[in-house]
Amino acid sequence: MKKPFLLLCAGMFGLANLTGLHAEVKLPAIFGDHMVLQQEAKLPVWGWADPGEKVVVTFGAAKAEATAGADGKWRINLPAVPAGIPPGVLVVAGKNVITISDVLVGDVWLCTGQSNMEWQLRSAHNAKEEIPKANDGQLRLFHVLTTLAIEPRADLIGSWEICSPKTVQNFTAIGYFFGKDLRAALNRPIGLIESSCGGTSVQAWTSLAALEAVPSIRHHVEAFKQFAANFPGGDAEFAANQEAYRKWQRQVHDDPTYQAALKDWTATSTKAKAAGQPVPPQPVPSLPAPRKISFGGRCATIWFNGTLAPVIPYAIKGAIWFQGEGNAGSAADSLEYRILLPTLIADWRTRWGQGDFPFLIGQISNTGTLAKTADEAANWALLRESQSKTLSVANTGMAVSVDLDPAGDVHFTDKVDVGSRLALAARHVAYGEKLVYSGPVYVSMKVEGGSVRVAFKEDSVGGGLIIGSSPWSDPKMPPFSKTELQGFAIAGGDKKWVWAEAKIDGNTIVVTNPTVTRPVAVRYAWADNPPCNLYNKEGLPASPFRTDQW
Repeated sequence: MKKPFLLLCAGMFGLANLTGLHAEVKLPAIFGDHMVLQQEAKLPVWGWADPGEKVVVTFGAAKAEATAGADGKWRINLPAVPAGIPPGVLVVAGKNVITISDVLVGDVWLCTGQSNMEWQLRSAHNAKEEIPKANDGQLRLFHVLTTLAIEPRADLIGSWEICSPKTVQNFTAIGYFFGKDLRAALNRPIGLIESSCGGTSVQAWTSLAALEAVPSIRHHVEAFKQFAANFPGGDAEFAANQEAYRKWQRQVHDDPTYQAALKDWTATSTKAKAAGQPVPPQPVPSLPAPRKISFGGRCATIWFNGTLAPVIPYAIKGAIWFQGEGNAGSAADSLEYRILLPTLIADWRTRWGQGDFPFLIGQISNTGTLAKTADEAANWALLRESQSKTLSVANTGMAVSVDLDPAGDVHFTDKVDVGSRLALAARHVAYGEKLVYSGPVYVSMKVEGGSVRVAFKEDSVGGGLIIGSSPWSDPKMPPFSKTELQGFAIAGGDKKWVWAEAKIDGNTIVVTNPTVTRPVAVRYAWADNPPCNLYNKEGLPASPFRTDQW
């Protein structure tokens, strides 16, 4: 992972409990200079003040007021603000006045998930060309400092920034390219809120109540309770424990004696392994380590509590999501994802209170070496299928990325095409544009003697089916064939899969193998790292599929 996730500790713990007496009106960090307000939607604004204090919020002609409750909390909903108005000032007035300047009105998108969403623009394959020209005053960025927590937090650390070469280089690459494409297509301000962290699971981004409500995934709640039981003092004890451990890590790192011993041990161990000899014991730091409890990056609800809850209910247009690698460790996990992801979507929509806002999924790419046989175990293929099945949920869309990483590097560097494909999905799902936003999507099959004819959804075929290639190719990998379709497999009643010959016939694919005289099923791109080169003429890749349920 490119940057360590940070636990808010000691002084930060107070952000979870911003109630009680207040000398002045306060706002959470999500409100600040250069922010973007969601156009044509009610605008929640909230914060803290003295109990009983009257708070008035204005933005241009929009105005609302509230009275802080006994716990010091207040919230108002500003009336919807029309599109196209110039930058303005948000004023929050109580016993004191807060003035937030350079506020744009446009569309706000939440960028969430794990490491491939967190992956910074400076590490993308086209960073050297892209970063110098990333000057756009109408594109605003907010990076949430990644924080896990046992209890939902009320605030976060972060600030709005104007997109520039300096501010964008450490921002999510997928999010940036997504926002850049929307800016070009819509010509309106775009705000991007990045709330992501590598190695996390889908259940870690879901509230405890939502997991509790679904019996088949309630075991994640029990795992969370076991994790939290290590810290009877709650977040204060949890944060203090992790800070103590990080302090110890820094001290060990700065200990020249230990580091020299570790370097010698590494060299000796390497030679011993090469010679087939026993490896000597690893040296132990002279400073004893404090008690360490795992960060629990995949434990249920802890990233929702620390990194997402403080953003809710900031008005948004929708969310883009690139996650799934953390739930593809087994076939059972991959299948459970088709319950977990819809649960997360419903949970977020309920908590935001904005109805069924658009939720766009980045389908996970590849891992491991390129599949050599047609019958390899494929937990990642099952996970991709679970993501595809989530498209039955209203107002969802998906961007396929299985063609972008034939090298099998989980952290593939072609983030521009994921962002662009998500932007296409957004233009259809969120903005109602009639355009080809997806590659070929399987719809039906028909056995014709010794072959199988596969058909695709009409609106996904676009200008027609072609043998294509990814927009950017890793120079380390030879390209797939440009004359023969690859990635199709066929099986008979014996359920034995073999690679197949596949031919484009109009808007269908005819699949055969002479050894399978009575075929019953077809698969495409069904592997952890599959060969695949079926596209439509718009250059969008076919989504992996199978016709069986074996």
